[in-house]
Amino acid sequence: MIASTQTNDSLANVKTSPKGPEPVEMACARLKAAGLRITRPRLAILAALAARREPASIEQIHEELGPARCDLVTVYRCIAAFEEISLVRRTYFLNGTSLYEINLGGAARYHVVCKNTRRVDDIDEATTAELTRALHGVEELLRTKGYTEVSHVVEFIGTPPAVPARPKLEPATA
Repeated sequence: MIASTQTNDSLANVKTSPKGPEPVEMACARLKAAGLRITRPRLAILAALAARREPASIEQIHEELGPARCDLVTVYRCIAAFEEISLVRRTYFLNGTSLYEINLGGAARYHVVCKNTRRVDDIDEATTAELTRALHGVEELLRTKGYTEVSHVVEFIGTPPAVPARPKLEPATA
């Protein structure tokens, strides 16, 4: 990990909104706590991740930012640093591509990927809560067996239920 205690003053003094800290502000606090510098490329990458509804590959993040804001190698390095301090979660796509989403300490998000369209949908809160309880139970069981640094990666792949066809309108008879 590349670490530094330096900060860029104009970027490090992030103000919080009256509603509370925004995702990028929370992420900046995590960077500072880990001794990582807050740089323009890191801010751009964090903003791109925070704005996304679904996980993104490094290439998607780079494409969204554009080469003028951040080169591909920088995106790879930043994501690796973010992952090391658990600021991003890695998930996987059907073909094994690594996808990333911002992790600000909230509940884990689980996804289901459509086999046909590759659309990524979040799993609802009730199912996520049940899944989280089950996974934490398995992690605890593994710890009692002597495993350390236990974590998990869970993704679901399936075909969503068909959208019901609209009923055909009968021609009006007079």
